[in-house]
Amino acid sequence: MPQPYHAPPRASFLQKLGPGGVSSLGLALVTALGLLGLPWAFRFRQVLRDTRGDEAVEADLILVLGRQLEDDRLTPVFEARLAHAESLWRQGLAPRLFIAGGTTGTATRSEAEAGRDWLVARGLPEAVIHLEDRSQHTLENLFNVRAHMREAGWRTLVVISDPLHLARARATAHGLELDVRCSPASDAPPLRGSLGWWGRAALEGFLLHWYHTGMLYSRLIRSGRQLERVT
Repeated sequence: MPQPYHAPPRASFLQKLGPGGVSSLGLALVTALGLLGLPWAFRFRQVLRDTRGDEAVEADLILVLGRQLEDDRLTPVFEARLAHAESLWRQGLAPRLFIAGGTTGTATRSEAEAGRDWLVARGLPEAVIHLEDRSQHTLENLFNVRAHMREAGWRTLVVISDPLHLARARATAHGLELDVRCSPASDAPPLRGSLGWWGRAALEGFLLHWYHTGMLYSRLIRSGRQLERVT
């Protein structure tokens, strides 16, 4: 049986798009502009609302979404995500951690490996840390982790990312029918209320609109190849 499309390691932007990606991006741009920015504004409000995350509840695992390394070093954003995951694990929220992220950019190791090494250096037992080290973006992070969860019989997870990324992470997880709670790494840059923060929020609003446009487009044209990546 053919496997869903996965972007190769160190994938370019076009390689990450995959089947239907260019078409859905074009539709997202056209609808956002043609409807005077209203779809973007609606998703922008979702991005801001979801920065609060969910109430903490026990789960089968804590998932840290990856972040591209800079010359094999963790960025402050990735470190903040990992530090928040460590805190939740030490509180007993879940018995295991999953770190997602493949080899991206110019790195020589995967995001998942770099995250594991950081946590082990902080004193976490390596036995409780699991890796998903193939993915190139958020959708693949969650798609691949879902496969691990099904194989192991795990059902619930807490997804950790920086606050402005949570709305898109939640939408992607729900599209994959994952039982998910979201928890923000509140110390992650940019500083809340800064120009960089608002710029990132605006971008995430468009990316969330693009995700929903792509889902609708794939269903309307009944593209099995596109839907198998996102559902």
